[in-house]
Amino acid sequence: MPEPILETERLILRPPQAGDLDAWAAMMADEETARFIGGVQPRQMVWRSLCVMAGGFALYGYAMFSVIEKSTGRWIGRLGPWKPEGWPGTEIGWGLVRDVWGKGYATEGAAATMDWAFDHLGWTDIIHCIDEKNAPSRKVAERLGSTYRYDTNMPAPLENMRVQIWGQTKDEWKARRAKA
Repeated sequence: MPEPILETERLILRPPQAGDLDAWAAMMADEETARFIGGVQPRQMVWRSLCVMAGGFALYGYAMFSVIEKSTGRWIGRLGPWKPEGWPGTEIGWGLVRDVWGKGYATEGAAATMDWAFDHLGWTDIIHCIDEKNAPSRKVAERLGSTYRYDTNMPAPLENMRVQIWGQTKDEWKARRAKA
């Protein structure tokens, strides 16, 4: 099966590649950027994360995409569908390097991957797992039309992490997109 590549006005979303490691490791070494996406991680752990995402595409046909900024060709983060074993639902998540925060890339990329997940993966519901202190991500969820659902602890090995679950159904998403 060919690997999916999604394009938006300003972004290219493609499966992770080995060449993404340096930029991904730099993102996860930044304390502020990594705060709500697993915390600071050494390069060896980031390598494992990159392989997990690449393996998700190889085994299941999806995982978080690498986000490439069209204007520069630079890797700026990862976002998209995520549902490891035991996860609380079919998630669209995001994590971008700090110097692109506030440009609308998370909303733009998440919207494209939501369309793709509903249309190509057959998902009927999407969630976002957001730390209650992460106001910018809550704003992204709201811009996408998602609403707060409930608080929960993440599954092992993240069982000590408490998050808010935000989300919406496919029907809610499609109705909102039709009005736009």
